[in-house]
Amino acid sequence: MNTVLWILQIVLAAAMLGAGAAKLIQGREKLLGKMGWAEDFSDGLFRTIGAVEVLAALGLILPAVTGIAPVLVPIAALGLAITMLGAVIVHVRRKEYGQLPPSAIFLVLAVVIAWGRFGPYPL
Repeated sequence: MNTVLWILQIVLAAAMLGAGAAKLIQGREKLLGKMGWAEDFSDGLFRTIGAVEVLAALGLILPAVTGIAPVLVPIAALGLAITMLGAVIVHVRRKEYGQLPPSAIFLVLAVVIAWGRFGPYPL
C-alpha cells in the first residue's frame, strides 16, 4: 500500500503542479476561456489558488523525499482535499458538470493520501 500511496502522491503532485503553475504564469484573463469559473474570482484570488496548488504539490513530495518533517505530507493532502472540495462546490454552483470529474477525482486522491499517511501507512 505504501507504493500505491507514493504513486498517488506523484500523480496528484504532478497534476497540481501543472494546474497551479498555469494559473500563476498565464493568469486569469488568459485562462478565462478554459476556466469559466475564473470569472467569479479576482486576479489575486485566482493566483492564490494557483500558489496553493503549487505548494500542495511540493508538500506531497518534498517532505517525504528529504525526510524533513514528513508529517507535512498528509497535512498537504488534507489542505488539497479542502481546496478540491471548494472546486467541486464552485462547479456544482455554476452548473459546470463537465468540469466536475477532475476536481472530484483529485478530492478523492487527496483524501486517500491523507488517510493513508495519517493512519496506517505513515512515512
